[in-house]
Amino acid sequence: TYASTLSHLRRTNTPIGRDGKIAKPRQLHNTHWGLVCPAETPEGQACGLVKNLSLMCYVSVGTPGTPLIEYMRHRGMELLEEYDAVLNPNATKVFLNGTWVGVHSNGGQLTDALRALRRKNTIGFEVTIIRDPREREIKVFTDAGRVCRPLFVVDNDPRSENTGNLVLKQEHIRMLQDDRDKLESIEGQDVSEEDKQRLTFGWHGLVSSGVIEFLDAEEEETAMIIMTPEDLEDHKLVQQGTSWPDPKDDPNRRIKAPPNKAVRMWTHCEIHPAMILGVCASIIPFPDHNQSP
Repeated sequence: TYASTLSHLRRTNTPIGRDGKIAKPRQLHNTHWGLVCPAETPEGQACGLVKNLSLMCYVSVGTPGTPLIEYMRHRGMELLEEYDAVLNPNATKVFLNGTWVGVHSNGGQLTDALRALRRKNTIGFEVTIIRDPREREIKVFTDAGRVCRPLFVVDNDPRSENTGNLVLKQEHIRMLQDDRDKLESIEGQDVSEEDKQRLTFGWHGLVSSGVIEFLDAEEEETAMIIMTPEDLEDHKLVQQGTSWPDPKDDPNRRIKAPPNKAVRMWTHCEIHPAMILGVCASIIPFPDHNQSP
């Protein structure tokens, strides 16, 4: 069928002998969330070794990293050749694709600058920027073959009046609705994909206006991700001191943990929890309900 063809195109294979009775590589791991489908795997010998990518999962194609070194040098990064460990023992190490390229005296400033560039689409959206303050390291990856997934960005700029909310606004949704009319008007005409992209706002518009950001598995470790935009609203109310209404008497309620007061801020929000599923599992109706018969 069409669905199984699509599913076959997003299949991954773990090169481990199928006859081994080891369970660990076959089990789901927490870091697979949103990248690998938790349900779609063959039974029998290949169970858990043959996986399928989730719906929103994207594999990076790689961008050149040399321009980033130049940019970071202008932003106050010392190259490794010029670095004196005695003069500046607390400097943050900067790695590009696993290679130590230099040091920077203010790691937070550099990561913020790089992230701002990525959200403006000045550097590629698939570039990964990880800051590890404990190890005093900044890791930047631009190579191919990393699995990423898109998430809504939560505005955490204290100077912005939208702070604590999603960057996604009503105007973005209006532009997406206008796209529908534009595409209907050029339907049947001989318009190339590039021209369509130029005419419409679309997904690329959301990425380049910083509404959506692609995080890979390693950068996700440093992000605080909330499940739904509604949960984000609940969290804001709880932080303002409003008591959270516990909907115990509603028989149709979702099982949900109360908002955690200890969390100071969220950096990202899931686009939709169902996006953890792959092509075939997402066709199942009501996958979040118990099986009936």
